[in-house]
Amino acid sequence: MKRIASFRRGTLAAATGAALTAALLTGASGAEATINNQAAAPDVDVAAVKADLGELQSIADANGGNRAHGQPGYQKSVDFIKGKLDEAGFTTSVQEFTSGGKKGYNLIADWKGGDEGKVVMAGSHLDSVEAGPGINDNGSGSAAILEVALAVAKADLQPTKHLRFAWWGDEEDGMVGSTHYVDSLADDDKSKIDSYLNFDMLGSPNPGYFVYDDDPELEKVFTDWYAAKNISTDPETEGDGRSDHAPFKDAGVRVGGLFTGAEATMSQEQADKWGGTAGEAFDPCYHSACDKTSNIDDKALDLNTDAIANAIWTLSS
Repeated sequence: MKRIASFRRGTLAAATGAALTAALLTGASGAEATINNQAAAPDVDVAAVKADLGELQSIADANGGNRAHGQPGYQKSVDFIKGKLDEAGFTTSVQEFTSGGKKGYNLIADWKGGDEGKVVMAGSHLDSVEAGPGINDNGSGSAAILEVALAVAKADLQPTKHLRFAWWGDEEDGMVGSTHYVDSLADDDKSKIDSYLNFDMLGSPNPGYFVYDDDPELEKVFTDWYAAKNISTDPETEGDGRSDHAPFKDAGVRVGGLFTGAEATMSQEQADKWGGTAGEAFDPCYHSACDKTSNIDDKALDLNTDAIANAIWTLSS
């Protein structure tokens, strides 16, 4: 996430039998039973997300300590994510742009099927600042949506709406990559994006549970999921206009997302309900060299990743 000051802003047979039985008992059609059977999102293994973060840390360690725009660590990060998506069966593309005299890249991954006139899109920025490896900001979001995408492939999800995932370049200089993507779309293509979900900093070590409140329907998907787990949420305000949802919102696309906090400090009220430390930053290593794999709260990362999966399954059905 960029700084405020920088810019304005059992088995298949058993499962089939269960679905058919449900159809007979409820009067639902076979197709409806299949859709209902697909509706539950999987529990994404946080160990897999953390393994991805370990790889991003290794990439930074081998490339000057960062994964910043224009630096070799960023290109290696793109290659790592793209390789896993290609192997899983996604159709991937790399979009180039230029920022600050350096070439940047957005990675886009489309899942097969679904109505391409109604696209559900999830994105995270993949770049770090030059000061550090950017494991919470924003390896956490990047790894979370990667593992959700891989869960889509593993489940061979057949969504009603088309699914697209994106990893943005050069967010830290003002959402450059995502802005380039949105600006490159024809008006007709923009109108095909049903919703854009943004995930930036999902494992802050003193975590808050913040939900974007820009669109009531998208917000409710997340708040309902957390409420079912007896976890209170707050509307996300610290990151307003500071991350990659901004160009989509400006283009008239409805947006949603999750956030665990950056340099702002946790209040006593928030500490009482989330179990954090009042008076301390949500992420004391924000934009610093200490934003490493040790700078992650596993519980927050796990919960947020599963909340993303639920949103993808729900909104694309």
